[in-house]
This record gives sequence, C-alpha cells and structure tokens, in this order.
Amino acid sequence: MTLAIREIAEIFGRMGFSVASGPELEDEWHNFTALNMPDTHPARDMQDTFWTKEETPRVPRTQTSNVQIRYMEEQKEKGILPPYRIIVPGKVFRNEATDMTHEAQFYQCEGLAVGEDISLAHLKGTLEQFFREYFGEGSRIRFRPSYFPFVEPGVEVDVWYELPDREGRWLEVLGAGMVHPKVLTNAGVDTQKYRGFAFGVGIERLIMVKHGVPDVRLFHSGDIRFNFGFEATQR
Repeated sequence: MTLAIREIAEIFGRMGFSVASGPELEDEWHNFTALNMPDTHPARDMQDTFWTKEETPRVPRTQTSNVQIRYMEEQKEKGILPPYRIIVPGKVFRNEATDMTHEAQFYQCEGLAVGEDISLAHLKGTLEQFFREYFGEGSRIRFRPSYFPFVEPGVEVDVWYELPDREGRWLEVLGAGMVHPKVLTNAGVDTQKYRGFAFGVGIERLIMVKHGVPDVRLFHSGDIRFNFGFEATQR
C-alpha cells in the first residue's frame, strides 16, 4: 500500500498536484454537510456509516473528500486564491459487508483541482494520463455517467480486470465529476470565477488490477506472505 501511494503521488506530482492530509475521525460538516449531503441522504444511514457515541457524534470518514473541504477552508483563511491541485491518499471506513471487491476499511486517493475555466475535459485528460502511467499504455478504461451528490455532472471509471484462468471483466475503481457549486460555496470559493473537478479512486482496486490480486480482503488479512509478494523495486 505504501509503495502504491508513493507511485500515485509521483505520477500526480508530475501533473502539478501536491499531497494533503486530514483527520480520519471527522465531524458531520466536513464528512457530509459541506459535501452536499443533507440529513436525509442515504449515506448517513447507520448501515453505511460508523458513528461515535460522543455527545456530538463524529464519524470515521467515509471518503477522503473531507480533506478537500478542509484544504479550501484553510487556503481561504490564509488569503490564498485558486488554482488548487491536491491529492489526498488515506484510510476510509464503511459499515458494509465484505466480499472480494469490498472491505469495511480501505484506502482511497481523493483528487481536487480548482481554477478558472476548468472543464470535464481536464478531468478526463488528467485521469487518462494517470492510468497510462500507472497501468501502462495498453490499459483499457471507460467512463460512464453516474451520480454523486458532491459533483455535477458525475462519472464512474472502470478498468479492465483480468486474472489467470478467469474471464476478464470491468471493475469500477473511481468516482469523479465537476465539483458541485454548493460544495465550492460551502468551502468559501467564489463560484462565479472558479470551477473544479474531483475524483476518488480505490487504491486497493488499483493494485488488484495492476498486480492481479484476486481478493481485496488479502490486503488486511495479516498474512505476511502477501506483503512479501511486492518488492520495492517492482513497478
């Protein structure tokens, strides 16, 4: 996981993105409300989210999108205007059943770019460049329209996933889109002047595709033999 995060950061670093970080235990504003998820949104249901039993409950973050809000708020306080370009690799938590492609805890890499005249074409070009560098020139990806409350329009990105002796299939690895104006407004960004795109990619799924890992649960199994399958020199 560490090797993958370093490689991801190197690739996006060459495209002008810096690395940001934030808390894993988050308040309701930064994890939900500021990201355009009202009280009635299904993501707030206990079946999807863990909550603390504090007087003012907090949540182990369900995505690293909380950091994009914190980052933009911090830049506003410092008087620093866009452009912004950051990625946010880190651990996230979901209260859901596990299977070969789902875990209750996993790693995600959020990406955010805010500036003038940013379009969906910039998002598509950025992601295509990343996948070419991470998977190689022969990688197969596809973009599909989708819905997420914090972007409009939204897309999902699938990567062709093949394992030895198994039929290949499309595996969804990433959700993305143009940052919803309400999200920018909540973070103090002037939506009359600036637009942005954001994406969130599952790091375990990237590694599964690149190295032919058959089951996401292996990453957190505690089996040391799995770790020794990845050498620091491998790319």
